[in-house]
This record gives sequence, structure tokens and C-alpha cells, in this order.
Amino acid sequence: MTNFEPKMPAHQEAAQLVLNTIRRPVIMIDAGGFICYANADAEDFFRASATMLARQQLEKFVPFGSPLLALVEQVRERYAPVNEYRVDISSPRLGADKLVDLYAAPVIELPGSVVVMFQERSMADKIDRQMTHRGAARSVSGLAAMLAHEIKNPLSGIRGAAQLLELSASDEDRPLTRLITDETDRIVALVDRMEVFSDERPIDRVPLNIHIVLDRVKAIATNGFARNIRIVEIYDPSLPMVYANRDQLIQVFLNLVKNAAEAIGNMAGGEITLTTAYRPGMRVSMPGSQERVSLPLEFKVQDNGPGVSEDLLPILFDPFITTKPNGSGLGLALVAKIVGEHGGIVECESTARGTSFRILMPAWRGDQTDDFLDGDG
Repeated sequence: MTNFEPKMPAHQEAAQLVLNTIRRPVIMIDAGGFICYANADAEDFFRASATMLARQQLEKFVPFGSPLLALVEQVRERYAPVNEYRVDISSPRLGADKLVDLYAAPVIELPGSVVVMFQERSMADKIDRQMTHRGAARSVSGLAAMLAHEIKNPLSGIRGAAQLLELSASDEDRPLTRLITDETDRIVALVDRMEVFSDERPIDRVPLNIHIVLDRVKAIATNGFARNIRIVEIYDPSLPMVYANRDQLIQVFLNLVKNAAEAIGNMAGGEITLTTAYRPGMRVSMPGSQERVSLPLEFKVQDNGPGVSEDLLPILFDPFITTKPNGSGLGLALVAKIVGEHGGIVECESTARGTSFRILMPAWRGDQTDDFLDGDG
């Protein structure tokens, strides 16, 4: 700043410091379409200084017909925040494979002005974190079917032989025959769990109140594996119904809450937070289609444990990935499969202060079904 420039008010200096600290590109577009503000990351993102950006309209930096331009107009028309996932804004200026999540909101004090924050997504991140890792879950299906046929039958023979041996075994050898039966039972149980992935039958779904599902999960958790952990509920009571299978959703949230409880362990002050919210601006593109699907229902399971290591996050929903000594690594893969089959997505964000699993799902439309279960509304 030169001596000839007016000194910036203290509150503006603080705001600029905060925005430059945010490790995401943030811009403000005025009513005329000019980029009237850009933080430091936005300068890097658009490959231009804030001064240069302020001389140009947004349309000069993005391709013709870009979804970003439509998003800005939508925010102006609605006068409400709108978020979009997996938006391609690739251009010669911005670079190829420029896939971003967009978070846009109107500036109430400046009519026509819109603030946009960009979150870049790599191609791997697009697949692994946005589309519920469906390919990884499907990869287990063929293996599960093979295991059921090729392993379970021989195991039943081994178990039967061990039981016969136990009848004539000495007291010294009997623990060995029991070990054989116990281990065969454990392998059969693992194969049974994997068989869930090969189940391609249509899902029996009805309109559900998600809070009834979460209440059941909380009751199971507080009377079992999470009895010493505080569970906090932050619910939106006006949330629309979700069109889903009740038992499968219970399985999903039970897996997530159990993971959270195991992450906390015996840590003092352990806490799990269950959150529901309505996010009308949440939309994503589905594979093989240009259609953007609305996923306004947001359900979160958050813990204050030590977090997940950064190298595990991209593969967290893959089968057989686990940090538990005796874990099978199928719990989160099953979560991804069920959520994906319900038309939703699941994401994980983790820091040293805890881990948050966020599920986005479509709301029930009245024309989807007439089957409404009393007591679930």
C-alpha cells in the first residue's frame, strides 16, 4: 500500500485476512458481472491478479454456456444460496479436467452481487468421494458369489468332521477340535457378510422419517457399543421424508455410529453428533447423464476422535480397507453400496479433531409410491 492510497478500515482488513487465509478460491461478482473481489487463492485459480480480474466480467474467464454462469444467475433469481457438485469449468485459461464443487450465495447488502467459493476435485476424487465408490462395492459381488459356492460347502464338511473327531478326542485334544469349528464358523460368517454385495434384488422402499431410523440406531448404540459415549442430536424437525428401505438405512447408520464409537474408544469426552438438515441447493451429475439430480437431504455422523489418516481417505470405502486389527473392511463398502442404490452419495471428511460422514439423499416425491407405513411418518 502506497502513501497515496486510502487506508483500509480495520474491519475490511480483517475480512481480507480471513478470506486470504481460506485455502479455497473465493470471488465476488457484482450486478454487472464483473469480478469485484478475489482472494489470494482465486488469483492463482484464475491465473490473474485481483486488479486484472476486476477489469473483466466473469464470462471472460469461463467457457461459453458454463454452468458457473447459470449458477450465478440462479442465485440472483432465488436470492438464496445454491451449491453444485462436480461442475466442469475446464477451459484453455483455467486448464483441462477442471472439476469443481461450487458454493454460491447472494450478498444481501449489495443487490445483484454473488459470492462464489470453488473447491477443486481431481478425477480420482470425483469417483472415490462423490459417486459412492459403487465400482468398488460391485467388485465384491462376483467374489461373494464365488465364495458362497466354493468355500461354504467344503467348510461345512470340515466343521462336521471336527465335530465327529471331538466325540472321540481326548481332553487334551478337544480344544483343538473346538478351534476348528470356531474358525470355520468365523469364515462362514465373513462369507455371509460378503453375500450381501451380490444381492441385486429390487429394494423394497417406503417413505420414511429419518429421525425414527436414527432413534433406533441411537437406542442400539447407547445400550451396547456406545454406552459410555455421549450422542448429540441436531435435527431439522421439518425434514421431508426419504424414500428408502428402513432396515438398510438402520444398517448404514449403525455401521457409521459403530465406526465413530470405535474411533473414540476410551477417550475422555468422547462425543458422536447426529445431524439432519435440508440443503435445497445440493445437486450432482450422475454417471452417463447430463442430468443434475437434487439431493437435498443431508445426514451426518460426526465424532471427535483422532481422525482418519490422509492416505486412507481416498480408499476408505473400498472393500477390505480397515485399520482395525480384527476388522473385515466391509462395513463402509456396504454403506457405499446401500446409499448408492438409494440414489445418494456418501462422503468422508477427517481432521485431527474428528471425522464426519455425510450422506446426501433425494427427498421422497409423492408420486413415487402409495405405500406409506404408519408409524414411519
